Amino acid sequence: MSKTWFITGTSTGFGRLWTEAALERGDRVVATARTTDSLKDLTDRFGDAVLPLELDVTDREGVFAAVDRAVQRFGRIDVVVNNAGYGHFGMVEELTERELRQQLETNFFGAVWVTQAVLPVLRRQGSGHILQVTSEGGVRAYPGIGAYHASKWALEGITESLAQEVAGFGIHVTCVEPGPYRTDWLDRGSRHSAQHPDYAQTHVDTAAEFEIGEAAATKPAVLALVDAENPPRRLILGRLFPTIEATYQERLQTWRDWQDVSVAAFGTQVN
Repeated sequence: MSKTWFITGTSTGFGRLWTEAALERGDRVVATARTTDSLKDLTDRFGDAVLPLELDVTDREGVFAAVDRAVQRFGRIDVVVNNAGYGHFGMVEELTERELRQQLETNFFGAVWVTQAVLPVLRRQGSGHILQVTSEGGVRAYPGIGAYHASKWALEGITESLAQEVAGFGIHVTCVEPGPYRTDWLDRGSRHSAQHPDYAQTHVDTAAEFEIGEAAATKPAVLALVDAENPPRRLILGRLFPTIEATYQERLQTWRDWQDVSVAAFGTQVN
């Protein structure tokens, strides 16, 4: 049975690849992007199965209008992919207020606006699956990209509440957590703060080297996710589990080591 997808950030990267994956197997896609020029070949190839829409996810009214157009065209929405976003590089002290707010407006608030807009549709249907693309940056953090981590950790947090709130309506919610992949995310899709001279060596010392995955390899994984009868709350994409597991083991050990202090902070229980 074919599905109808609503995907943000479809001009390049994961959004584009997952749009193609859905269309190639016969699904229908509302493909949103800041400009739809790059989507013309999709309409040429797939015709009425794709609805390209210009959308800035930071425009809440525009988001609701786009969802209305999607329902008018296709009658329903089965899969929602909150993929639109970018990375901002800069030490915490280097971030300007404008830079930090813009990062949150797109990566966090944009996903929230889309989620709020689609929920009435999914509740009426009694079904649907929301995919929040949070990345490994939503479960661990590196120096020099704190604004990005803040946006993704915030999205993971609100999604944890959301999943519990909507489960009774037959709606599934998954945080999709990709690692580094060969997309244009670093070259074209990221922004940088002006560097403070006192952090010059820190920038050099903390420059991370990653194993880069092939972005096209994520297509079958995402299709398997949306077709699962009981999809997970979280799905890692890539070879990340050992390092993420180590991060969580370290946190657990720290909490264990400080249990005496933690319990003492409860005080004396009075019946």
